[in-house]
Amino acid sequence: MAKTRSSPAPAPPRPSAAAAPQARISFRSRKIVKTPPAKAKSLAAPTVQPPPVLLPALSAPGELAAALRHLAAADPLLSAVISSTEPPIATFTTSSPSLPAFHSLARSILYQQLATSAAAAIYARFLALLPSPTASPASVLALAAADLRAIGVSARKAAYLHDLAARFASGDLSEPAVAAMDETALLAQLTKVKGVGEWTVHMFMIFSLHRPDVLPSGDLGVRKGVQELYNLKSLPRPEEMAVLCERWRPYRSVGTWYMWRLMESKGAAAKKVKKKSNASS
Repeated sequence: MAKTRSSPAPAPPRPSAAAAPQARISFRSRKIVKTPPAKAKSLAAPTVQPPPVLLPALSAPGELAAALRHLAAADPLLSAVISSTEPPIATFTTSSPSLPAFHSLARSILYQQLATSAAAAIYARFLALLPSPTASPASVLALAAADLRAIGVSARKAAYLHDLAARFASGDLSEPAVAAMDETALLAQLTKVKGVGEWTVHMFMIFSLHRPDVLPSGDLGVRKGVQELYNLKSLPRPEEMAVLCERWRPYRSVGTWYMWRLMESKGAAAKKVKKKSNASS
């Protein structure tokens, strides 16, 4: 019996060339717009900076005595200087600053870089030009530079005086504002005046406003006094002064005053020894 051969399975039909291609899904890029989150409305009231807390002036009742007690207890070496020196009663005894801030600053400018006797003579002639014993911004602005030159004021200092007067006249500075500012703010504002530097502001704060905690760390006499007091091998740099005198807070103005007296007494003692040596030779 003859075997029959099975026929192979038919192949799947090929797509004809005319058949339409399958449709493609088109994707269009969309621009994503980010909406910023809405800012939460703050219901809290805006913060108001409290006014600076100013320490009582050294001329206030009991303040100088408190300063001397504190310094004597805080620094044994300074305590020895305090006990051997007359206290600065004459410097800090008035109940309030004796002169307005403007007058005191004008006087400081006139005294800059001059011997005391020469500065005092020019200052007396300056007062004679004014309509009243106290200088005011208006009275200084009324003086021409030639008027000031005629009494011995340099052209540069005349410009300094006019700049100071203009700032007070415009309201950039005022007596109440100066009295209310702390030491940092005062230094920043007053050094904007032409011819008024850090040293002048420090002297103004100590001797005119009687501020208790001012350390003129750049003053050569104070630095020499600290070197002598602590028996240092070298003159302390201004940045070292703050560390060395930290224990005097909050009465560094009084400690500063004693450093000047310490150097004066040392100079007087050296002159006495020299005079005695010359007499015996």
